Amino acid sequence: MTISILPHPWTHSPKKVSADMQVAVEQGLKPDEVKQRQQKFGPNRLRQAQRRKAWQILVDQFKSLVVVLLVIAAGVSLAFGEWIDSGAIAVVVLINAALGFFTEMRAVRSMEALREMGSVTTKVRRNGQIEEIPAEELVPGDIVVVDGGDVVTADLRLIEASKLQANESALTGESVPVSKQVESLAADVTLAERSNMLFKGTAVTRGSGAGVVVATGMETELGQISALVEEAQDESTPLEERLDNLGRKLIWITLAIAAVVAVVGILRGKEILLMIETSIALAVAAIPEGLPIVATIALARGMQRMARRNALVNKLAAVETLGGTNVICADKTGTLTENQMTVTKLWLPLGQFGVSGEGLETEGDFSRNDELVDPHQLPALREAIEVGVLCNNASLNTGKQEISAVGDPVEVALLAAGLKAGFRRDELLADLPEEREEAFDADVKMMGTFHRRNGQYRVAVKGAPEAVLEHCTHIRQNSDEVQEISNERREEWLAHNREMAENGLRVLALAAKNSGAVDDEPYQGLTFLGLVGFLDPPRDDVRAAIKQCHQAGIKVVMVTGDQPVTARNVARAVGLLADDAGDDAVIYGKNLKAPDELSAYERRQMVETLIFARVSPKQKLDLIDLHQNNGAIVAMTGDGVNDAPALKKANIGIAMGQRGTQVAREAADMVLKDDAFATIGVAVEQGRVIFDNIRKFVLFLLSCNISEIMTVALASFINAPLPILPLQILFLNLVTDVFPALALGVGEGDPHIMKRPPRDPQEPIMTRRHWAAIGGYGLLITVAVLGALALALNWLGMPVKQATTISFLTLALAQLWHVFNMRDHDSGLLRNEITRNAWVWGALVLCVALLLLAVYLPVLSGVLRVVDPGLNGWLLVLGMSVLPLVVGQILKLAGFSKV
Repeated sequence: MTISILPHPWTHSPKKVSADMQVAVEQGLKPDEVKQRQQKFGPNRLRQAQRRKAWQILVDQFKSLVVVLLVIAAGVSLAFGEWIDSGAIAVVVLINAALGFFTEMRAVRSMEALREMGSVTTKVRRNGQIEEIPAEELVPGDIVVVDGGDVVTADLRLIEASKLQANESALTGESVPVSKQVESLAADVTLAERSNMLFKGTAVTRGSGAGVVVATGMETELGQISALVEEAQDESTPLEERLDNLGRKLIWITLAIAAVVAVVGILRGKEILLMIETSIALAVAAIPEGLPIVATIALARGMQRMARRNALVNKLAAVETLGGTNVICADKTGTLTENQMTVTKLWLPLGQFGVSGEGLETEGDFSRNDELVDPHQLPALREAIEVGVLCNNASLNTGKQEISAVGDPVEVALLAAGLKAGFRRDELLADLPEEREEAFDADVKMMGTFHRRNGQYRVAVKGAPEAVLEHCTHIRQNSDEVQEISNERREEWLAHNREMAENGLRVLALAAKNSGAVDDEPYQGLTFLGLVGFLDPPRDDVRAAIKQCHQAGIKVVMVTGDQPVTARNVARAVGLLADDAGDDAVIYGKNLKAPDELSAYERRQMVETLIFARVSPKQKLDLIDLHQNNGAIVAMTGDGVNDAPALKKANIGIAMGQRGTQVAREAADMVLKDDAFATIGVAVEQGRVIFDNIRKFVLFLLSCNISEIMTVALASFINAPLPILPLQILFLNLVTDVFPALALGVGEGDPHIMKRPPRDPQEPIMTRRHWAAIGGYGLLITVAVLGALALALNWLGMPVKQATTISFLTLALAQLWHVFNMRDHDSGLLRNEITRNAWVWGALVLCVALLLLAVYLPVLSGVLRVVDPGLNGWLLVLGMSVLPLVVGQILKLAGFSKV
């Protein structure tokens, strides 16, 4: 097989390009042709940014101030002839690097795996059917179908275009959408002027069309540009930046404290080497070098939990913002409802007809007054069904064992209704070939198609009832009878529309006309055919999810393009409105004013209103503005290309994964793979859990570090023996700090977290009360350690080495038990988010085992300079180490500790 890819496809006609690509436009490629071309041209993807290699992650572990300080300590020990200390510090460096390497490696790979989950799809015509496939599988010669909201996934030579416009700013820098057409152009036109081409990486903003793939992967215009630039993104979130800033501030504070401790100790007559090593060890212990790593792990694990629950997060920063969300602006269709449209009713001038069968079922009956009817015997009913099938861009494939659909659910439902009546779209198009499409326009609220018949054109139109009726001059009665439509008849049919909407149906109007020219105005002089009602039932889990949001202090606002009556009924069904709520509970889009035109009373009314209907994309931006100016953190759902600005403007943009356009998905911070509102609640819950976990980890780590500094500092000031030695400090830094902290970072969280109000998004990680708690907990542990040292020396009369072993073990175990002080103040004493965290128990078992090895493994005990404390020593250690936990729990029960 030899495929000739023309060097300048925009200069040739669509027929010439498709012939050279050896593809029949109406059929597309066959499976065997696709396979051959995939082998020849490879996958349709750009050269991926280089993965962060394992050795790079390992090298990065040695690029920190902590490692520098440890190397200095090892050098000092070596200079004083302390070979064992120097070697032990070197081992600590390696262990510290290994811990950092494995934790960061896991986090990095988790993030890479999550990014790979968000694959882009595209609609392609193959073997006579429209399929939705991963964009990577596209090959030159494929026939790609595009609609407003799609991201273009390869370079296309257009063969069809209806009101087609594309945003090509990614390539040309031109922010204004470019209109597209199919006529050939000169060879020397610039990239920005190639109006018969669509380019990979750009977005279709309006209309519809189809094109032949003429370049994929690195051969596309985008690929040639990317070949010139090596992209490397290092994404850090505001939370990680705040943690880094916190760590840098603590470094200088602890270095100053360590220097003071060294000077005081030397002045008190202690060994110079010992005090230098102690001060360096203190500085190393106090620097929370694990903060960024644990934050990344917590974020990555939280994102994995969200992904398992169908919420795919595109941007790390969204995870932390989710926890502060207090307003959710949700679309109705597909988010609060099932988005499984079924035609259940046709209301024509001839009468009302019921339609049986649900979802994608293609078997069903039409009935009038409970009697079955044959649509073929009723010309008015037949014409209405035909218009719904013809004015359509969806595809319903019934040839396989399982029925599959591609396209808008409303249009799929119309195709299913057509099949129930015995009308197949491909058979209708054979008799009435489509010559032109007037794509759906959000402003006009209508769509039309032109079909050739006997030198004339049959125009099929569908759209919002009020829009269609406004453009109709006649109405279809029985058989061929057509009458002029009066204003009274229009009002009568608008009343029928409201009646259907009050019964929970989504309503579209159908119209048609005959035309003598394909370029005629599609919406002038239409003949009204009737109304079609679609049932889209509320999701079963939405009522409970909305109740959960209300308990969590989150306001849920419905923002829909549907009719006010339909919106109100769905809002009642899902618990957003009371059953007795009237028309005034819903604000109609045409009554919305711009924010700067609102009075204080109107502004307050807008913020308090829960249902907005017939809302335009611009009005969505205004609503977000209103809530944000009122101090809210707003999450906004959307699915269309016109929703992209609102998704970007919202604090959290949430796109629909099933029915959402690719433009919407790329603009959003989060994608719902199941389009379910309940998934938003899950994501908010995880956002709160992640922030709480990181706060607990920071509180735990800093209070442990402060206790070590206080212990050595106070002992130096009172000229007591050092309670912990340099290598013991480093050992604690690796054991009692790292593992419990990691366990806190990956905890499942408080199951009642969604019963709390949202946190202030401006609130720092550590508030004043948290800093007070850090100092208080640090002081409690310090008192316990120095108390144990004093009792061992003065009460039990132990030698200094045994007494310092007891103070070392007391500090280690006190820090381990201290993890239970991290429970929420309003949680249970024995059953809480800490005691239910299996990782915490695993960390405690591991750390206790390592402490026993430190005491009873001869080599390790010799390096750490610890001895067997004996039975009395162990009893003293256990009694004094549990003291900070007991006092901490008493303070929580008494209500003094709110952290």
